[in-house]
Amino acid sequence: MKRITAIALLAIANFAVAGTSFAQSKAVQAKVPFDFTVGNTLVPSGMYTIEEESPWFIAIKNHDKLIARVSVVDQDGKKSANGGKLIFHKYGSQYFLSDILCDRAKMNVRVPVSKTEKRVKLQEAMIAASGDTFIAAL
Repeated sequence: MKRITAIALLAIANFAVAGTSFAQSKAVQAKVPFDFTVGNTLVPSGMYTIEEESPWFIAIKNHDKLIARVSVVDQDGKKSANGGKLIFHKYGSQYFLSDILCDRAKMNVRVPVSKTEKRVKLQEAMIAASGDTFIAAL
């Protein structure tokens, strides 16, 4: 099985920081320009707020409406230079949220790999390239 790993897309998104209240509540806002999957939920492109509900859970909201609640694998030790970023795994045309790295909001977490992502990764590894995608965050 031949596997090609590459960065598929570096998308600089429009990010907004709603002041210090987001940093205090451990929240990040990001405009994601493509549909993506988090956990087992397919999420359309758009502006999202990602909040840390506890050290082990995050909530993804669109216009204050809960879209997904996900447990995080761990508090990721990675740091994000120049603000923050969302990291997505890309298999074919499907994106899966992998990491949220935002030092300003003190949110550096890894999202667990879902069964859906494992299945798509296995299918795509047989036919096409995969890679990670980074989205800038503040």
